Amino acid sequence: MCRHLAYLGPPRTLHDLLYAAPHSLHVQSWAPRRQRYGTVNADGFGAGWYPRGTGRPQRERIEGERPPEPLRYRRAMPIWGDASFADAARAITSGCVVAAVRDATVGFGSEESGAQPFRADRLLFSHNGAAEDDEALAAALGTPFPPGALDARAPVDSAPLFAHTVRLWRSSGDLAASLAAVVRHAREHSAGRYNLLAGDGELIVGTAAGDTLYALRREESRGEGEGAWLASEPFDDGRDWRRIPEDSVVVATRERTDIHPIG
Repeated sequence: MCRHLAYLGPPRTLHDLLYAAPHSLHVQSWAPRRQRYGTVNADGFGAGWYPRGTGRPQRERIEGERPPEPLRYRRAMPIWGDASFADAARAITSGCVVAAVRDATVGFGSEESGAQPFRADRLLFSHNGAAEDDEALAAALGTPFPPGALDARAPVDSAPLFAHTVRLWRSSGDLAASLAAVVRHAREHSAGRYNLLAGDGELIVGTAAGDTLYALRREESRGEGEGAWLASEPFDDGRDWRRIPEDSVVVATRERTDIHPIG
């Protein structure tokens, strides 16, 4: 129902990450190549990024320094209709980004509050999929609302998944385990497609649970180290993309990418 992408690595502009590639997220908004549910992603878009510091290698950070809380831009319109953001994206640089273009689930509107990524503390979160019984999912996972996580109240079926992610992540600090647990718990209450994508400025994590997910590691052409991507579908035809197996959680740090069963 959507296309989303996360990046971690040397600082890159949002324009490079979202617009520049032949089959970028921008292109996927009207011409996705691997989308099995829906045909166009015109019901909103969003991008979240971490300012200052998150592009520096861990060894160069001040001891005890944590990534800052992310900034975010969302609109209730197709990404191709916002020329001002395309211009601004050339000047925004970050080493960790989560972005999505939206095809709204039937029965839910296309207002800005439903555009992802959602945000709480240092967390950025996106859901590609749909719950068959959104009322059961909301009753089981949606409440109590995590303090300060306003997006958990959004009128979309992604909101209870986000709420449960925030609670588990705040409790454990383990983002990969939290996303895997959210998928397991969601399936206990509703069939659905639960491809989740999240970042905290230090790593990016995704689940393959009902839809496509791909991973990529690629050396920077400027010799600045490796970049890691997780995406609903490849943004180019490179042979180094890796399809993530169904029922898996993938974790990408600046050093490596690991895949584990959701369990």
